[in-house]
Amino acid sequence: MRAPRTLTTLDEVDTGDHVCQVLDRMDDVIDRSRAFVADGALHGDKVVIVGAAFQAGTEFAQLVLDPGRLDGSLLAAVRREAAYADREGFRSLRVLHHVRPSCHAEQARELLRSELDLEEFAADTGALVVCAYSGVGWDLSTLRQLGCVHPHHLGSRAASPAFQVYRAGRKGWAVDGVVDSDGAALFGTILCSLVAQTATVRLLCHALEFFDAAGMSALADAARYLPDRKVIMEGANETVRLAWELSGFAIPDIPVVMAP
Repeated sequence: MRAPRTLTTLDEVDTGDHVCQVLDRMDDVIDRSRAFVADGALHGDKVVIVGAAFQAGTEFAQLVLDPGRLDGSLLAAVRREAAYADREGFRSLRVLHHVRPSCHAEQARELLRSELDLEEFAADTGALVVCAYSGVGWDLSTLRQLGCVHPHHLGSRAASPAFQVYRAGRKGWAVDGVVDSDGAALFGTILCSLVAQTATVRLLCHALEFFDAAGMSALADAARYLPDRKVIMEGANETVRLAWELSGFAIPDIPVVMAP
C-alpha cells in the first residue's frame, strides 16, 4: 500500500514512489541525485533524465529528454519509455525530472496537471519518479501546491497545504489531512483536473481529518465542472458526512456521493 512518507536520502526510493526533492539554492541536481541515477544499473532499471542537456551524470542514463523538444506530453514520453523498458528486460523505469521554475499562473496549472499525471503513472506502473525542484526562481506558493500531489518528499520541503492527494493503487485517489479555507482553492483545482480525465472520480477519504465549508464548496464546484461527472467520497468520517448534509450540499444537483 502506498502511503505518504518523508525520505532522508534518495537511496530509500522504491518502486512506485513519486518524490518531490526540493534543492537548496547552491545544490546541483545531478550531484544531489547521482546515487538515485546510478542505482538504476544496480537494480536493473532503465534510467531516463528529463531536463536541459546535462553535462554530468548522464553516463548513468540510457536516455536524456529535453522537455522543450518532446513530441507530445511528458506523460506520453515516459509511458513510451516504460513500455520499451519492459520489452528490453529492465525491472522498471527510473525517472529523474529536473523541473524548471514557472512563474505564470497558467504554466503552474499545467505543471500541477503534469505532476498528477506522473503520480498516476508511478503508482500504476511501479516506475520510480523523482521531481527535483531548485529553490532558485520558484514562487513559494507554487512549490506548496506541487508538494501536495507528491506523496513522498526529500530535502528542505516547502510548507505545503495541510492535505495531500495521491494515487491509491488503481482504486482511486487518497485524500489525507485537512481541507480548509487555506487549501480549498487548490483542492478544487486538483479535482477539476481529475474530473477532466474521467467521468467518475473516486476519493478515498479514510485519512481526511477535517473538511470545512470552503472545502465543501470547492468539491461541489469541481463535481459540476463538466457535465455527466461524479465524485465519490469513500470512507469520510461521520462528522464530514453530517457536515455535508447539514450544509445543504447533499442535493441531486451536486453529483457527489458520500459513502461510508
